[in-house]
Amino acid sequence: MKRRDFITKTTAATALLTLNNLEILAAPKIKTKHITIIHSNDVHSNIDPFNSDHPRYPNLGGTARRAAYVNSVRNENPNMLLLDAGDMFQGTPYFNYFGGELEFKLMSMMKYDAATIGNHEFDNGIDGILAQLPNAKFDLVSANYDFSNTVLDTFVKPYKIFNVDNVKIGVFGLGVKLEGLVDKKMYKETVYLDPIEIAQDMTRILKENEKCDLIICLSHLGYYYKATPEVVSDLNLASKTKDIDLIIGGHSHTFLQKPTITKNIEGKNVLVNQVGRDGVNMGRIDFYFDTLKNKTHKAERIIII
Repeated sequence: MKRRDFITKTTAATALLTLNNLEILAAPKIKTKHITIIHSNDVHSNIDPFNSDHPRYPNLGGTARRAAYVNSVRNENPNMLLLDAGDMFQGTPYFNYFGGELEFKLMSMMKYDAATIGNHEFDNGIDGILAQLPNAKFDLVSANYDFSNTVLDTFVKPYKIFNVDNVKIGVFGLGVKLEGLVDKKMYKETVYLDPIEIAQDMTRILKENEKCDLIICLSHLGYYYKATPEVVSDLNLASKTKDIDLIIGGHSHTFLQKPTITKNIEGKNVLVNQVGRDGVNMGRIDFYFDTLKNKTHKAERIIII
């Protein structure tokens, strides 16, 4: 090879190599998106902390402490959703006197994003829920209570979609069977629909039609009923459906130290969590998404002291 040709080819190869190296150096680093889910359930109108002599929860809970914790997390990671799995009402004189007004106003001040409807939300009747809706600056979601022939028609949606840092999150709600649990005159023409079938519809809509990256069910069905395992619960909901990533539960007042990881109908993992009752705990689950929207998580239970 002539010296001139060698120099020309070597220079071209060096330039190409240098360009490739610059492209590698200039390539953006893989960015992981971090979404935090904070959740509560069965707070039951517990606005104040428990007294120091309370037999079960001395000095625990209280709205002010819950709010302080939520604010600290929101300051840490603004990409956060705050959710509740029902039974916000009933349990202290605050509900007896204000009828849910205080609960909804305080949750709105804490900037809850969505909540589902528990059986105790009907304690002042379906009209009582409607009367308090102006105080709720967050969405009530319930997919298996058909309110179409009631005063709540159009006020309660089956699901809500949130876009958090370009991560699309679908949240839907499910409620417990009201017959035999709530006086018929309280829920009137509300029709209870099968939670399993409705969950299958919701996940199809949210996953296939809406292209959600994360699907969360706010469930007021109960964690699991050992004596009556055929009764719909969070665990058998998870096992009989697909595409739900996280079930945030309520109703059974189950204190879980960490989320249960169970399998769905396709053998994929589902997180099921519940944090007891009365606002003494809150749940925190952090999801991490890579550029391909693959997700991992870590979770913890927060004791509100």
